[in-house]
Amino acid sequence: MWPNLQQDRCLPRTTEFLSFEEPLGYSLAVAAFFSSLSPLIVLGVFIHYKNTAIVRANNYSLSCLLLLSLFLCFLCSLGFIGYPQTEKCLLRQVAFGMVFALCISCVLAKTITVVIAFNATRPGSRLRNWTGVRVSYCVIVFCVFIQLWICILWLLFSPPFHELDSDTKPGVIIVNCNEGSPTAFWCMLGYLGLLATISFIVAFLARRLPDSFNEAKYITFSMLAFLSVWVSFIPSFLSARGMYTVAMEVFAILSSSWAVVGCIFVPKCFIILFRPNMNSRDHLMGKGRNLK
Repeated sequence: MWPNLQQDRCLPRTTEFLSFEEPLGYSLAVAAFFSSLSPLIVLGVFIHYKNTAIVRANNYSLSCLLLLSLFLCFLCSLGFIGYPQTEKCLLRQVAFGMVFALCISCVLAKTITVVIAFNATRPGSRLRNWTGVRVSYCVIVFCVFIQLWICILWLLFSPPFHELDSDTKPGVIIVNCNEGSPTAFWCMLGYLGLLATISFIVAFLARRLPDSFNEAKYITFSMLAFLSVWVSFIPSFLSARGMYTVAMEVFAILSSSWAVVGCIFVPKCFIILFRPNMNSRDHLMGKGRNLK
C-alpha cells in the first residue's frame, strides 16, 4: 500500500513490468515473432538451393545450424516479456546465454573453416586433414560447453529469483527478475563478447582472402555490428529502470540477431534469388569477371 497526499488513507500500489498488453511489450513481441520467421525463410532458401555454388562454398551444414540458432535467439526474447514468474526468472537469462553462445560459436566455426580451407590449398599443407566438419563441430561444442558451465554454476550457487521492488519508484511496485549474482550475469554476457571479439579478429585478418572465400568479410561486419549493439547496451541497461531495463535487453537481442542475419545471409539470398548468373563456380573463382 501507499499513502495518499493527505496521508489519511492507504492506496494500493500499481505494479509495473513489461507486459504483453503494454504498447512497448506488444510491439517488441510482434517484432520478435516476425523476426524469428526470417531465419526460417533463409533456411528454406538454402535447402532449396543447397546444390548451388554459393551455398556449397559457405558450408551448408554450419549455415543451417547457425540459422536454427538465430531462430532460437529471436524466440528467446519473448521470455523477457510478460509477468516474471519464478520459473521464467530461472530460465530466461540462461536460455539467452546458451542460444547466443551456440550462435556465435557457429560464426566462429565458420570463420575458422574459411581460414583452414584457404590455407589447406597450399602445396604440402598439413591442414588438409582439418578441413572436415569435425573441426567445426568440435569448436562449437567446446565453446558452448564453457557457457554451459557458467550457467550451471550460476544456477547452483546464486540463481535468479522473482523480486518485488518498492524502493525504485514511489507508489509503484516493479515486478522484475533479480539476477541473483551480478558477477555471473556479466560473466555470461562477457563470454559472449569474448567469442564475438575472437570471431571479429579472425574474420578481419582473413578478409583479404580470395573472393571465393569472401565470407570472412560478411562475418567481420556482422561481428562488428553485434559488438556495437552490446557495447551500447551496457550503459543503457545500467541507467534504465523498471520495465525499460528489460525492454533494452529485448531490443539488444533483436538488434544483434538481425545484425548476424543481415550481414551474413541477406547478401547470399540476394544473389541466389535475384542474381542467379553470379551463383556459379566460375564467378566465385573470379573467372566470370574476366569474361566481361
